[in-house]
Amino acid sequence: MKSANPFIVVTNCEEAIHYYQRIFGGEIHILNQHGGKILHAELHVGNSLIHFSDTYGQTYTAGQNTKIILQFETEEEIRHVFETLLIDGNATIELQDTFFGALHGQVTDKNGIGWVLNYFR
Repeated sequence: MKSANPFIVVTNCEEAIHYYQRIFGGEIHILNQHGGKILHAELHVGNSLIHFSDTYGQTYTAGQNTKIILQFETEEEIRHVFETLLIDGNATIELQDTFFGALHGQVTDKNGIGWVLNYFR
């Protein structure tokens, strides 16, 4: 596995990432932008990074807006982890190819932890 990092879902990604940059410092990397709106970005702070994502119109209640994003090195690895997390868990987004060039899926595991999984081919 390449990395595991916090993944925070907010209603205004641009405002949130600038807010946290003012607090923590660091460098912003825009990953996805459409129509002038930032949809997904990273805040690099020291050796760490925090992902911020737009809600894409979904409603989140307190505690559901923070997940862990996993970046994988192989397709075999992402498929294994996705299927294993599904045991007593729930797929919120089935594993699928995306417009942003990743094999991507999301799972809420048996403990209620949200996982975002990516493998960039």
